[in-house]
Amino acid sequence: MTLESMDFMAFAETYLADENGEDASKVFNPATGEVIARFPVASDSDVDSAVERASEAFKTWGRTSPAERAAVLLKIADAVEQEIDEFARIESLNVGLPIGDVRDFVVPTVVDVLRFFAGAARISTAPAVDEYDNESTSWVRREPLGVVGLITPWNYPLLMAAWKIAPALAAGNTILLKPATVTPLSTLKLVEVAHNFVPEGVINLILGSGSAGTAMAKHPGIRKIAFTGATSTGKFVAATAAETVKKVGLELGGKAPVLVFADSPIRKTARDLVTFGYSGAGQDCTAACRIIVEESVYEEFVEAYCREVSGLVLGDPSDPATTLGPVISEKQLKSVLGFIERAREAGNTIKTGGRQADRPGWFIEPTVITDVKQTDEIVQSEVFGPVVSIQSAKSDDEMLQLANDVNYGLSASVWTTNLARTLRFTKELRFGTVWVNQHTPNVSEMPFGGYGESGYGRELSLHGLDEYSQLKHVMVKPGLDL
Repeated sequence: MTLESMDFMAFAETYLADENGEDASKVFNPATGEVIARFPVASDSDVDSAVERASEAFKTWGRTSPAERAAVLLKIADAVEQEIDEFARIESLNVGLPIGDVRDFVVPTVVDVLRFFAGAARISTAPAVDEYDNESTSWVRREPLGVVGLITPWNYPLLMAAWKIAPALAAGNTILLKPATVTPLSTLKLVEVAHNFVPEGVINLILGSGSAGTAMAKHPGIRKIAFTGATSTGKFVAATAAETVKKVGLELGGKAPVLVFADSPIRKTARDLVTFGYSGAGQDCTAACRIIVEESVYEEFVEAYCREVSGLVLGDPSDPATTLGPVISEKQLKSVLGFIERAREAGNTIKTGGRQADRPGWFIEPTVITDVKQTDEIVQSEVFGPVVSIQSAKSDDEMLQLANDVNYGLSASVWTTNLARTLRFTKELRFGTVWVNQHTPNVSEMPFGGYGESGYGRELSLHGLDEYSQLKHVMVKPGLDL
């Protein structure tokens, strides 16, 4: 299967700063391993040219009113909504996400994010004008940064692009956008749609490898880098960006603890957590991948959980019946299988799965691992695949200690009917998002981001909009000429 409806090379060359880039890069369908597209790879000179275009465009886009920017975002949202089936098809084909998940959740969420930031563009979060020293009047201007560099990951690329494009445009910035090399297709489609409504040079697409991202992080003409991806890469991006003292936002890895208490409905909780653990084939920084169960119900929970896992339908992402698709690449396949093999060698028990599925493409059987220690790699490291570990704890204090005992701090969930426990754990868990009796949903109105090695800065909400602007204090002492 190929991307018949998109003249991919012509489109890619149109929006590269220089179509004479380096060797072409291949795009694969992870469900089959087949090449579905090729594109020219951007060079450092492409990045330079794109920054020049974005800087020129900022001279006018940066002066537009909030109402004008809101109108553009609303038009983009409407256009995406009108092509929901095409966006879903492209994302499912390139990423391996089940088509139903993309059509029913991913694309509608993209539309909602665009519409939210259209409204947020018109909301002032600056302090009120006032006289703070009795002689002068002060106010605060919230101004766009200028040219911003957005680097998105290969998991949920369409949604992550929207999370970054929408607030950047709403705040009045111009953009260099670099999608992941392996999953550029839905981002290409989104940029194609957006170019119908934004002036030339406002959104500049960079199709390139990590070297293009490095060039963006180094470039003195880019005033912010927003990066979503692996923690190791995020550290490099932050260090590189520091050379030009630009603003940086990082949304990095996670190892979400899921705390299941005896007072929760065990069978329903197990059913829900299978959904949250294996969606996107577990390639989600918030995946419910590290379950800690109160000891008295541990065996009951493991049995119920494994039973629910056996009901997952591994198959073609374009089939509406499929609930578990492939991992993104052969490289990721080998990485995940390596984690499983090392867990086996460490004495952990592979309760279910643990193997590559016997079919074309990069599929891994849904895997459950038990008999783990807190210091084991499978507990401490982000696997980013359809692998979930389950361990037990004797008390609330131990549950809390085990949950916080990782370097990551992106998200966590607590499954209980006890209000006092809910209040305690939502306060003491050191994670940027804590859910109670659910896992993974986000809303545009609330901030998303991590603690510790999960990064810093926030996306979504008015806090996410503020990340793309800077404050200027204006202080006026009236004189004869005023």
